[in-house]
Amino acid sequence: MDLPVYELMISDDLQDDAEVNFVSLVDRPAIQKNWNAFANKVKFNTDEEKRVISGAIMLADTPIFRSDVTHGDYYVIFSKETIFKIVQRYFKKGYQANVNIQHNQDKQLEDVYLFESFISDKERGVMPMKGFEDAPDGSWFGSMKVDNDFAWNEVKEGNIKGFSVEGVFEYSKAKSPEEKIFEEIKKILAAVK
Repeated sequence: MDLPVYELMISDDLQDDAEVNFVSLVDRPAIQKNWNAFANKVKFNTDEEKRVISGAIMLADTPIFRSDVTHGDYYVIFSKETIFKIVQRYFKKGYQANVNIQHNQDKQLEDVYLFESFISDKERGVMPMKGFEDAPDGSWFGSMKVDNDFAWNEVKEGNIKGFSVEGVFEYSKAKSPEEKIFEEIKKILAAVK
């Protein structure tokens, strides 16, 4: 049985509730990619001396399994266009310090913040982070400074292994590859007229 795929989106309206407003430190990232190692055989990307963690925050066009009472079992994806909007709004609204652990709203972490961020874009020469070379174009990467002793201990102990975004999104049935090609053909034909 093929599960349905929904594209999660946000609008251009800054007043709209659909947005990413937190990045959570989690034990099982939804994107199924842990932090990457800088050196030695560490399982995730950390710098012990500087207390920095780095990795993929969102991977473009990568199916993420979900299950809930509204939709049942299904997959969601974020397009590179949506990720671009999400990241712009995230920074415009100043959410860099909105970090919690395991998506627990009661555990917002003090002294943990996103200080480095980029979206991979091969046309602009912005390549994915080392270790994520296979990440789709349009993926969001970042680094956090972790001055919170509890959070840093959780990182060192391996209890948290990656990033996971949280927010509110608009759902749309994702188009099949064939539908996307057909739309591109229609655009080209319309431009020729």
